[in-house]
Amino acid sequence: MKNNRLKLGIPKGSLQKSTIELFKKAGFNISVNERSYFPDIDDDEIECMLIRAQEMARYVEDGVLDAGLTGIDWVKENNADVVKIADLIYSKRGLGKVKWVLAAPNDSNIKSVKDLEGKRIATEAVNIAKEYLKKNNVKADVEFSWGATEVKPPRLADAIIEITETGSSLRANNLKIIDIVMESNTALIANKKAWKDSKKKKKLEEITLLLKGAIAAEGKVGLMMNIKKTNLKKVLSLLPSLQKPTISELSDKAWVDVNTIIDEETAKNIIPKLKAAGAQGIVEYPLNKVIL
Repeated sequence: MKNNRLKLGIPKGSLQKSTIELFKKAGFNISVNERSYFPDIDDDEIECMLIRAQEMARYVEDGVLDAGLTGIDWVKENNADVVKIADLIYSKRGLGKVKWVLAAPNDSNIKSVKDLEGKRIATEAVNIAKEYLKKNNVKADVEFSWGATEVKPPRLADAIIEITETGSSLRANNLKIIDIVMESNTALIANKKAWKDSKKKKKLEEITLLLKGAIAAEGKVGLMMNIKKTNLKKVLSLLPSLQKPTISELSDKAWVDVNTIIDEETAKNIIPKLKAAGAQGIVEYPLNKVIL
């Protein structure tokens, strides 16, 4: 039975915590032992392995893993021939994409990609950098960086191509962003052979549905309330809804129950207005998944 399990790669490193939290909201509890690269998961059909995101696509392509979560940037960097099942827009710090950027010291004469001619560039994404330079008809030396890339200019490199979410680390190291090389996001990828296996494909589609539902629920809350029918139109005009509010009859025919989903950040402003418009018994509740 164990050999038939879906071998799933969980990204070790910066994405590890947010990925495990996402899986928890999707309904899967992953328990990591610091001494093991094989986390436990409460699903007998899945076997997890911790793999660095940079290497994930290669191991998926080679069939060591059936599927895994990694950035589409690393799929491109490894030129991996894999199936992209779904984009999952989340990152280390929350929802959203990340960017690979060209950056140089604030006092540098480098103002554009053209100024890189004959210069030295440090980066973890060597192939992405070389393709970027080729596209811009620029010849420069690209060297692999093992990390701490932001501290290398100006002594060890003239410029860097580095991944960033907010740019804060670049600014802290007196670097300016000159150009965006590419945008990236996390994706669920699969080995082509595994994707052709009907059982594994079905399992991956189920996992995708639940992960997407967990992402869709991020930053949203549910609201339920009782409203007199005479106040219903006024209350509904205040509600921004994911789809349309669900309206149910109550035993007292003069009242209805309204259930809807809103952005969490707007709840504090909307709830007092709903109360003033006649809503009663207002309940705000958290969401784990929103399946569209």
